[in-house]
Amino acid sequence: MQPPAPVPAPSPLARAPLTGWLTRLAWIPTLVFGIAAYLIVLQVLLATQNPNLFPTLLFIGAITVPASVLMLVYGLGHRAGHNGGLVAATAIVGGIIGVISASDLESSVLVGTPGTGMIAVAVIEETAKMIVPLVIFLFLRRRSPGLGAILGIASGAGFAVLETMGYGFTALLATGGNLAAVDQTLVWRALLSPASHVAWTGIVAAALWRTADPRRSFRAPLLIGAFVTAVTLHATWDLTDATEVQVAVAVVSLAVLIIAVITGVRTSRGEPILPRAQPVMAAPVMVDQAATPSVIAPENTRFDTRRWAG
Repeated sequence: MQPPAPVPAPSPLARAPLTGWLTRLAWIPTLVFGIAAYLIVLQVLLATQNPNLFPTLLFIGAITVPASVLMLVYGLGHRAGHNGGLVAATAIVGGIIGVISASDLESSVLVGTPGTGMIAVAVIEETAKMIVPLVIFLFLRRRSPGLGAILGIASGAGFAVLETMGYGFTALLATGGNLAAVDQTLVWRALLSPASHVAWTGIVAAALWRTADPRRSFRAPLLIGAFVTAVTLHATWDLTDATEVQVAVAVVSLAVLIIAVITGVRTSRGEPILPRAQPVMAAPVMVDQAATPSVIAPENTRFDTRRWAG
């Protein structure tokens, strides 16, 4: 008898379930609530002249847009949904460590030449923002496809929030308490934050995570190129006050970030969560030839050799 065909084992869920609609659209209520809260706090602050509300205004104005961008990328279908706590910790710890490290290094490394100084600032800040994602990559070894971009965005968002709050406070002191100047600073930096720190760190982190895939070619040049691109965009942004140039930098930064995010989404959806199920070979069935009648010749049939004898 022919051995039975292999019996495949029950197949586990091959792909990650798509993030629910509530998670995918969470960035919309986040943005709407943040804008509404900012406007309400601003009006109350102007009406009451209560300085205790100023930190609240700074915080809401600085965090609304970066948090909305982070929620948008979080809900695009990344498997980062299984690392929500890690993403939140990266935003908080990455922002704090990045701001402290960058401020300390910039105060000791900056040189007198404006051009060289801005380049040094760009290198320092882009390196500082990658400290926490790099620790996660090297030591925690969380290398799921697509996770790099969202962790980079989280670290960049945390950095942008704290830096924007600092700029807002500086504007308040420099203008003698002019809330209009503070409002302009917060709105301008909030609108451009997705195209600045958020985008630059997301680009570098996405390239870092791609180096974990041995099937990729040119992994090291890709990472180096991503870091050089982020530093170049950052330095160009800092070297000019021209709106046209900053808008051009913002467009390029967002374009590169979108490519990195889309690539990460496709990669994460194309990789199974669990290893592929291998077919399980059924144990061969042992057949007793003596007890089983032949299907070719009836039982007791003999070959007559005398017909062919001499």
